[in-house]
Amino acid sequence: MITLALSKGRIFDETLPLLAAAGIEVTEDPETSRKLILPTSQPGVRVVLVRASDVPTYVEYGGADLGVTGKDVLIEHGGAGLYQPLDLRIARCHMAVAAPAGFDYARAVRQGSRITVATKYTAIAREFFADKGVHVDLIKLYGSMELAPLTGLADAIVDLVSTGKTLKANHLVEVEHVMDISARLVVNQAALKLKTDGIRRIIDAFAAAVPQAESV
Repeated sequence: MITLALSKGRIFDETLPLLAAAGIEVTEDPETSRKLILPTSQPGVRVVLVRASDVPTYVEYGGADLGVTGKDVLIEHGGAGLYQPLDLRIARCHMAVAAPAGFDYARAVRQGSRITVATKYTAIAREFFADKGVHVDLIKLYGSMELAPLTGLADAIVDLVSTGKTLKANHLVEVEHVMDISARLVVNQAALKLKTDGIRRIIDAFAAAVPQAESV
């Protein structure tokens, strides 16, 4: 049995065409089914539904043989012990620094001011600001990042941006681009050795379905 870890939402939806290319169809809708383990059209392949932030952990410790997760999640997790064969080029967005329109972020950075930044992505933010030599105090939050500057909790945020509509609706503007984000295929290295043929077929099918896929 090969187990693939996915999270509900955009990654799940955008992984379905890749699975189809491998001849695998998820036979139950995760939005209507109460099951956390979903069968597929291939008796030897199943899908487990986990939180996005838990995908690398399930794969690393063998709860799943492979999974699809965002680059942001992998960086925060550390990616230890994971084989990362492909950038799947799905669920694309970017990480950015955003601040209230009235906050002169560029001036604060230029003057060497110590700024307070709220983010879920502390590892990414810490490395980004350290590389720029910017002094920051990081506050870890798990949701509604946009509230932090609006309530005075932070001067700025580091968060994922897709369309930018949420920032605009909360009177925030993007002030720096941190990195581009997309979903990656991750594989448990022990599983790859034990189930080489089955897992390699999935990797090859995914790679063929994403012509511009890059090894990572």
